[in-house]
Amino acid sequence: MSLQWLSASEQILFPSVEDSTEEGIVAVGGNLSPGVLLSAYHQGIFPWYSEGDEILWWSPDPRFVLYTDKLKISKSMKKEIRKQNFKVTLDSAFDEVIGNCARTVRKGQGGTWITNDMNSAYCELHRLGWAHSVEVRRDGELVAGLYGISLGRVFFGESMFTKVSNGSKMGFILLTLFLRDRGVTLIDSQDHTNHLESLGAENISRKDFYSILKRELDYPDFRGLWSLRFPEFPDSSGYRELLK
Repeated sequence: MSLQWLSASEQILFPSVEDSTEEGIVAVGGNLSPGVLLSAYHQGIFPWYSEGDEILWWSPDPRFVLYTDKLKISKSMKKEIRKQNFKVTLDSAFDEVIGNCARTVRKGQGGTWITNDMNSAYCELHRLGWAHSVEVRRDGELVAGLYGISLGRVFFGESMFTKVSNGSKMGFILLTLFLRDRGVTLIDSQDHTNHLESLGAENISRKDFYSILKRELDYPDFRGLWSLRFPEFPDSSGYRELLK
């Protein structure tokens, strides 16, 4: 099949995901303006490509997700959380988090997929209140973090990094517990990783994923700077239970 090429205009109509390639590529080209990115996420589509290449828009089947009520926390991680050796915050250093994610060398990847344009686009979404970061610090140093997009009752996880053992797991677990308490039901992780599978993430069909989006994206967005909107983070019923 031939892929649909998108124009560079602000008004982009994505083709049906059912017409994607076997790998899950929906379309090529277009732009990374806030309107286009938000439209893509509402349709379960995300950009993923390398520096110097055309933008590729994806909707893989199956989809790797975590139902927030199925989060698995190992005994060793519970013990680590109780130590409270890390300080975990929201939206306090988005630029630093995405920068570290871009510089992280990952097994099987020759380079980063967080291009300069992607970095700028998601920083703009953060400024507009849709993209959010989790920062994990130890002794004041940023040692881990993650970022993603929040729409309705879904969090679309984009990338994470860690410089220390269990750092990114710590941030992800506390974010999941916090979002679960606020009604968020699903974290989209896009493609399988052993790291997130150990925390309870699983593959579901694209059809099921879209059924969830249709329902959960009909709820209001948690838009804004989360450090101001949720100053109580990481406090949640799930977090308090772990500290006992």
